[in-house]
Parts: sequence; structure tokens; C-alpha cells
Amino acid sequence: MQIIIYGSLYGSTKRYAEHLSEITGIEAVAFKDAKDIAKYDRIIYLGALFAGSVLGLKKTVSRMSVGQKLTIITVGMVDPSDPENIDYIRRSIKGIVPAQFYDETHIYHLRGAIDYSNLTLKHRMMLSVIHWKISKMPEEKLNAESKTILSIYGKKLDCVDFESLEEIDL
Repeated sequence: MQIIIYGSLYGSTKRYAEHLSEITGIEAVAFKDAKDIAKYDRIIYLGALFAGSVLGLKKTVSRMSVGQKLTIITVGMVDPSDPENIDYIRRSIKGIVPAQFYDETHIYHLRGAIDYSNLTLKHRMMLSVIHWKISKMPEEKLNAESKTILSIYGKKLDCVDFESLEEIDL
């Protein structure tokens, strides 16, 4: 048995989880509502990337049992084809997921959406500080993530692409 568990901040991860559920017939549930996950052979976890972490992943893996399989799908605004971004995300995940699961975990990355008008005050302030710091850096020192933050700051952008789910090996 499989289950889709997701952690969504502003909705794009939930959209992906619900669409994946529709096309696979696998139940999707928010990580806060996931009960008795030990009965599943495989956990497909979709998590929003924010502030260097994957929302709800730590809580979910802490409830997993030896022998369960894990697939992680991150959703964020950084370019999932950029090797530097992927390396950073994978290091973050490796710090959360116990080695007994990480070594056999399949990890995928999808683009999400952002609408600054819907962000909480805390998140707007945090991104404002990050944007200010990045904007003071010389162009040659900017990495791909920094360039993304500069280009989307204050805007509404939806990069959700349901066709990208087809690349995920379930």
C-alpha cells in the first residue's frame, strides 16, 4: 500500500499532491492529518521548500518504520534543473532523513508558485531581508537561487506544471 503525504505552505504542493492522487489513485493527505503511516509500504512525500527545509518532512520520517520506502518530491521556486540548487536541496534532505531511508530514497524536484500578496507578514519580512542582502551583492557572486529571488521578488508567478509529474518513477 502507498500513500501520498504533503506539506504545503501556500497551495502549490497541495495542487501537485491532489493531481498526483487523481492520476495514480493513491490517497493524498496533509502531513498534519496523516495517521498510522506505519501500515504503508511506501510513502510518497511532497514538501514545500522554504528557508532551506522541506515542510513536514522531519515529522513524517520520524514516524516511519524500517522497511518502508520513501519518495520525496520537493516543490519550490528555484530551478530544479540547476545542479547547484539540487545539491543544496539534497544536502538539506540528507540532514533530515535517517540514513536507513535516505540511501534508498528517490528524490525529485518541481517548480511551484508564489504570490507575494498572499504571504504572511513573517515570510514577507524574511524575504525582504534576503532580497535586500542579495541586491547588495556583486552580480558575479550571485548563484542561481539568488538570481531567482531577485527576479521574482514582489511578484506573482505560477510555475506549477502537472506534466512534470510524468517524470516521477512511481
